[in-house]
Amino acid sequence: MILETTVIIIYSIALLLIFLYALAQLNLLFNYLSSKRTKIECPKLDLSNPDEVPYITIQLPVYNEMYVMERLLDNIAKIEYPREKLEIQVLDDSTDETVESTRKHVEKIQATGLDIKHITRTNRTGFKAGALKEGLKISKGEIVAIFDSDFLPKKDWLKKTVPYFKDEAIGVVQTRWGHINRNYSILTRIQAFALDAHFTLEQTGRNCKGHFINFNGTAGLWRKQCIIDAGNWEGDTLTEDLDLSYRAQLKNWKFKYLEDVETPAELPIVISAARSQQFRWNKGGAENFRKMLGRVLSSQNISPKTKVHGILHLLNSTMFLNVLIVGVFSIPMLYIKNEYAHLKPYFYVMSFFVISSVIFFICYWFMYKNIYGGGIKNFIKYIGMFFVFFSIAMGFSLHNSIAVLEGHLGKKSEFVRTPKFNISKYKDNWKNNKYMKKTVSIHVIFEGLLMLYFGFGMYSAFIVGNQGGDFGLFPFHLMLFVGFGYVFFKSIASKV
Repeated sequence: MILETTVIIIYSIALLLIFLYALAQLNLLFNYLSSKRTKIECPKLDLSNPDEVPYITIQLPVYNEMYVMERLLDNIAKIEYPREKLEIQVLDDSTDETVESTRKHVEKIQATGLDIKHITRTNRTGFKAGALKEGLKISKGEIVAIFDSDFLPKKDWLKKTVPYFKDEAIGVVQTRWGHINRNYSILTRIQAFALDAHFTLEQTGRNCKGHFINFNGTAGLWRKQCIIDAGNWEGDTLTEDLDLSYRAQLKNWKFKYLEDVETPAELPIVISAARSQQFRWNKGGAENFRKMLGRVLSSQNISPKTKVHGILHLLNSTMFLNVLIVGVFSIPMLYIKNEYAHLKPYFYVMSFFVISSVIFFICYWFMYKNIYGGGIKNFIKYIGMFFVFFSIAMGFSLHNSIAVLEGHLGKKSEFVRTPKFNISKYKDNWKNNKYMKKTVSIHVIFEGLLMLYFGFGMYSAFIVGNQGGDFGLFPFHLMLFVGFGYVFFKSIASKV
């Protein structure tokens, strides 16, 4: 009975944590819908008045970006802003032949009269955070815009974002990510779905009520004074953007999120690239939970509700660990439930997962409707999309849980970049990309085993108990089977 009791307790705790996270998402939905009904007018700089035009530095942190570098530089060169108040820093940490090709392209753009500099370092100390910090030392701008190499801001991007720095308490202006290759494959559609939820429901839902949000590493602007006041960029976590965001907001700097300003970007098209990105984001989230929890709890400047949302925000990635625990323990729970009739009242806790799933379904529908529109046809499409999204998200739970555990345990690892492809059509060839990993992670083998394990879970639904089976967990096990199967076979196929 000790083993069974332990399984029930761990399973129940994980379910309750997921439920609390779902309730927080529901609260963000209410906030989001409320923000749509009340438009707040913000003071804005008049960029037609030369005296109000701030000096802008655009930073482009890059590392071995053979396939997108020219596209990035040509796009940034088109940005509209008074040239006497604009400088561009190409912060190039590359270690391959792109250093020379980038230098030549920068010189070509310099010849047009644009103030653009090619800045290199002898080592990658601090990785992206280190590059940004080095560039900041010599930057001229009082406002710093940052773009990763796969982002393509529209030429009027600065005109739409810079005016919000009229309020001197504003430290960051963040824009919504768009997706130039959203419809490339199931993988890109799933990634777009998840990011759209973050950039509508979560960012708006938190920001409109004054809760902490995060600069998303790119497609946003920082007030230089805010960066310095918050302690500057630090490279001790894999998500330096989340780290600096919390340090700045704990210093009472305000963040402004602009849902209506979209900045297009490229999504990873190969599962190995998505895996490396997911690993970095989830491990970095756990690292920041370790780093920031005490500061958030002890802060006298923020309300209890903002603290709760902040803690759950920092625990975002840890939900993958809870999902994995619930999934793995659900099969033993199925047998325990049908073996010990006197314990059946305790199994009402299982309904928390159903309630949580319904909450997520409702929340994400509003996000989906906002992008694709309402109506019965779109709702039917959404049901299918939600099932696929939920399944594949759970299929990533082992991979992401390992990242989360490493983050919580303080295990350090190198900043692994996400390879870019500059590919928008499925028939385009990506297999010759020189930056792709050539080996299959050992984690993939365990994902294949988990696929079989949840296949056994579906089989178990037919044989447990003496009442003709128990199918309450069958849909859950089906989604886990599909999710782990997709991740396993995609990971193997991408190496063939």
